[in-house]
Amino acid sequence: MSAGSLSARSLGARSMSALAVCAALAAGCGVVPGTSADSESGEVTVMTWAPDGTDATNKPGMPAMAQAYARWINSTGGLNGRKLKVLTCNDHNDRVAAAKCARRAADEDVVAVVGSYSQFGDDFLGPLASAGIPYIGGYGVTNDEFTNPMSYPVNGGSPALLAGLGKELATVCGPVALIRPDTIAGDQLPQLLDSGLHAGGHAPARDQLAAEDATEYGTHTKLALERTTGAEAGTQTGTETGKKGCVVPALGDRTNTFMDSFRRDREDYPEVRTATVLGSVDQTVINATGGRSGPYEDSYITGWYPVASDARWDGMKKVINEEAFDDNRIDPQDAGVQTTWIAYTVLKAVVESLKGGEVSSTTVRRALDDGLRVTTGGLTPTLRWRFEDLLSVVGFPRLVNAQVTLQVVREGRLVAARKGFINTTKLLESAQD
Repeated sequence: MSAGSLSARSLGARSMSALAVCAALAAGCGVVPGTSADSESGEVTVMTWAPDGTDATNKPGMPAMAQAYARWINSTGGLNGRKLKVLTCNDHNDRVAAAKCARRAADEDVVAVVGSYSQFGDDFLGPLASAGIPYIGGYGVTNDEFTNPMSYPVNGGSPALLAGLGKELATVCGPVALIRPDTIAGDQLPQLLDSGLHAGGHAPARDQLAAEDATEYGTHTKLALERTTGAEAGTQTGTETGKKGCVVPALGDRTNTFMDSFRRDREDYPEVRTATVLGSVDQTVINATGGRSGPYEDSYITGWYPVASDARWDGMKKVINEEAFDDNRIDPQDAGVQTTWIAYTVLKAVVESLKGGEVSSTTVRRALDDGLRVTTGGLTPTLRWRFEDLLSVVGFPRLVNAQVTLQVVREGRLVAARKGFINTTKLLESAQD
């Protein structure tokens, strides 16, 4: 599928067809002990899912963070006096398994799916919509999360990250090469990066498709270096200005694998700059690849939230230290863990807004649709999902937060490149033109 095929019309059609999806098999799930969700027991049951143990992107920290949050909130009196029960599910980076997780959520009568990751929105959002279950704070890896009325995103997903990155690179880069997964989710990335590049008067990036689960990327690194240094015929534009070429790997967990190959090959070519998005790279990856002497030094990286060292994350870190200190799945620097924390912040605000009334998928949706304002301690702008709060970006009708942060690797540390957030709304609008 080409990026251009992801028009508003095709996205809408895919979302409507997803409503017919029905997977009857239940997925095996883990449970945080000691709580359950119905009005009689006074418990609130939700589900969090993510892939784990696969050959592609894995996000085990998201369900683990959800479990830690449940232990913490239950030790402090619960959600407005109700115990929180968290079911977890592994979608295995597989569309059938993703639908099974959604079907399990419906069978368990959860009030919401919270803080989750899956590449198969067209498979899981249909069953959730049929059951009336809201999807709060997905990772934003697919466009479906920004089209389905059951989705309540807390960030701008991959679209905002790529568009914001492109705008920044337009001012500092010569030729740009994007290395991205040869997947449906990956097909949208070139158009989004190019929207930012175009806004800055830059030529489109050279699009390189790569296997998401490859064990090495030597062929791709050499081609990217050729394209960004002028070694390949026809790529001189930009190098004549004296600006370095920029290599942008956006391969999720496999970005680190790409950089292993890149480190070996880059010595044979003129110097280039690297840039990517949070989720493909975090501080642990930077450390593992050499820190200040590694390939990410001076790289621009866009994220949804403030850098992990920001004091606004202290509340989350306190919960991790108290409830999951020895759980190495939970990294406070991971964007998935951070998204899960914010999504559960939303859930807490919803339950508190119901003031002791019934907590169900219907009342949760109604609270969100009726204009509940959720503050996240400055980790995001104030979140609100009324119709009039939606940003009306064609192709992303559920988008309420298109702001990103710009970060840079200096002395081996990921730090803020500038204060505050960058609004990518207009860039996303141009990406759909």
